[in-house]
Order: sequence, then structure tokens, then C-alpha cells
Amino acid sequence: MDMRTPLGKVRGLGSAKDGTEHFWVQRMSAVALVPLAIFFIIFLIRYAGAPYEDVVIALSNPLIAVLFGLMIIAGLVHMRIGVQEIIVDYVHNEGLKFLAVMLNTFFAMLIGGLCLFAVLKIAFVG
Repeated sequence: MDMRTPLGKVRGLGSAKDGTEHFWVQRMSAVALVPLAIFFIIFLIRYAGAPYEDVVIALSNPLIAVLFGLMIIAGLVHMRIGVQEIIVDYVHNEGLKFLAVMLNTFFAMLIGGLCLFAVLKIAFVG
């Protein structure tokens, strides 16, 4: 039994085949962000008002630098998928939708690259 509409059959439009993947990646990134956000908040509380040198020494610790990097990656993946879902749901012009999704992805990549560069620079250079 085919569940597509007659117009969908003629156009050959079916499932986008990526909704389930986005669903799971969104949920998994949210689960990953819980302990990472708790770590981040504890780190901020611990080093609030601390001298710059103490914060740099703490961020030079490989474990802390990796946790910061993981938080950046998980947060940006989560953000990109969430904003993409909003764009797909609420932008109806196909050209504008394509442009917005593309800009959303580039924005996430740019911010991710800059954040990871900052963390790595502090971790390796100090």
C-alpha cells in the first residue's frame, strides 16, 4: 500500500531519508551536553575571578582542553541541527531555505573552528 499522494507519486517525492538521523543526532548531542555543561559550569564557578595565569594553566591540562573541545563540537552540532529544523519548518521559499541552511552550516563551522583554535592555542601555547 502506497501512502504517497497522487501528486507525490507523479513528482517522485518521498521521504527525505534523513529525519531519523537528525532526530538521533539531536538527542545524542543533547545527552552529551548534559555532563559537559555541568563540567563547564563547575569550571566557570571554580575559576570565576581567578588570575589569568591560573585559568591558562587549568586549560593547559589535556583532559580539560579535550572536554572543552567536546563541548564546543557537541554544542555546535546540536545548534546546527536545531536551527536547520526551524529553517526547514518555517522558510517556505526553496531558494531562501537552501541559502539559509547553507549559511547555518557555514556559521557553525566558522564558530567551531574559531573556538577550537582558541582552546588549542591555550592548551599548547599557554
